[in-house]
Amino acid sequence: MRWGLIPSWVKDPRKFALLINARAETVREKPAFKNAIRRRRCLIPADGYYEWQASGQRKRPYFIHRRDGSPVGLAGVAESWVGPNGEEMDTVAIVTAPASADLAVLHHRVPVAIREGDFDRWLDCSTEDTDSVMSLMRGPDEGEFVWHEISTRVNQATNDDAQLILPITAEQRDAERPIAMKKPVLRKTAAASDDGQGSLF
Repeated sequence: MRWGLIPSWVKDPRKFALLINARAETVREKPAFKNAIRRRRCLIPADGYYEWQASGQRKRPYFIHRRDGSPVGLAGVAESWVGPNGEEMDTVAIVTAPASADLAVLHHRVPVAIREGDFDRWLDCSTEDTDSVMSLMRGPDEGEFVWHEISTRVNQATNDDAQLILPITAEQRDAERPIAMKKPVLRKTAAASDDGQGSLF
């Protein structure tokens, strides 16, 4: 699947701002997500996720993961878009929630991580009932996740190796050039005012 949900009712995906996140607080009401949360919930397996923290005019990357090192099942919602000529595209967005006090030092929102014992409950869309999964759509408990600083090499898509999740040493950090912060550029599209759900979290 492609990250960045495209609702089935979109006529031209090229003119639609991709929705990479769905807020847990509004996912049942937003037109883009309300069908997917009832019928197409999914899990995105991961070792963890990245977040950037601003420091003055610079920012540094961090790898965030479970304290016990176990894999994470990120809550997702999916859609299949079918074009006028029969072309199909499967897309997905990650559900996010407010961060706990510890994770909030990095960002005020976090991906929803479904606990292993709740996988079946989250994935069961047979009744289209969302009341049973609302309590699952929350951020990790305080202390459940930990993080460490990593190399800014993660900022380049061509870099794809195990080094990208390892802690960076003080010497490596000093040798790297920090990434300068840039002001976000907002595109004026129908989804640009969708409560910030096109932002990372």
